Amino acid sequence: MKALLILAAGAAGLLIHGDAVAQNYPSRPIVAVVAASAGGPTDTIARIVTERMGASLGTTIVIENVGGASGTIGTGRVARAQPDGYTIGIGGWNHYVVNAGIYTNLQYDLFADFEPVSQLSSGPQIILSKKAVPATNLTELIAWLKAQPSVTMATGGVGAPGHVSGLSLQDRIGVKFQFVPYRGSAPALQDVVAGHLDTIFEQTSAALPQIRGGGVRAYAVTANARLDVLPDVPTVDEAGLPGFYLSVWQGLWAPKGTPKEIVDKLAAAVREALADPKVKARFAEIAQQIPPAEHQTPAGFSAYHKAEMEKWVPIIKAAGIVPN
Repeated sequence: MKALLILAAGAAGLLIHGDAVAQNYPSRPIVAVVAASAGGPTDTIARIVTERMGASLGTTIVIENVGGASGTIGTGRVARAQPDGYTIGIGGWNHYVVNAGIYTNLQYDLFADFEPVSQLSSGPQIILSKKAVPATNLTELIAWLKAQPSVTMATGGVGAPGHVSGLSLQDRIGVKFQFVPYRGSAPALQDVVAGHLDTIFEQTSAALPQIRGGGVRAYAVTANARLDVLPDVPTVDEAGLPGFYLSVWQGLWAPKGTPKEIVDKLAAAVREALADPKVKARFAEIAQQIPPAEHQTPAGFSAYHKAEMEKWVPIIKAAGIVPN
């Protein structure tokens, strides 16, 4: 009986401590480790959401861009961080799913070693080329690609969304690209704009300014509906590649062992941010979709993350993608 009373008292003490931690959190700035370079789509989305989250939480959320090695450096930093809620990780499908199929020597598990908080967004990609490419539509672009002895395709890194999309395209149309990986999609796009490389798949949030400014040619959006922000860019169905749909999502995680009360508080701040009309408007401007409500909870996002791992990791492994 005495032992049971001690155990019960201990459990009650943990609950009280957990409540106290949640009530006092956050008492200082939070660092959000973004596993991508500054200026890219993941960074853009992270800044929009965390600015509003900070207002809800009553603190500043500082973005720390940790790109390189396809995002494994940044995700590794989150995995090793203290699970106290003051270091969180923001990354995309490529960082927290695809890399599980590419790297066999990671010192952490991309599903088991993180606490899922919430999905943040999802969005299609745009098929782009440098301005010097003579093709004016996707059919002409594919014909041009097939006629070239070698075509370069910029990517944000090995296994980045643009890399996986490029692999899918070359299988679909029967060409082989010379993939050129960068430390993030922002510098990759810059070299296509400069004319140094031929093509790229880019998320709309990053491509939009260059498309509107005439820095690149845009051929199709990898979705089944045109984007309000780019009404003149056809869908892949309209452009001649029916069903070639590719959507990239972003999410937020905490280190494994972060108290549930803190994870729930972060998730609530995300939900407030995504419900804010100003955030919705900014997302619409960069063609990002608000995730469904069930993906905005830790449990729902965990289930979605697991399903994405089960879907994509075998495909990535079968493609034989290896780190460069």
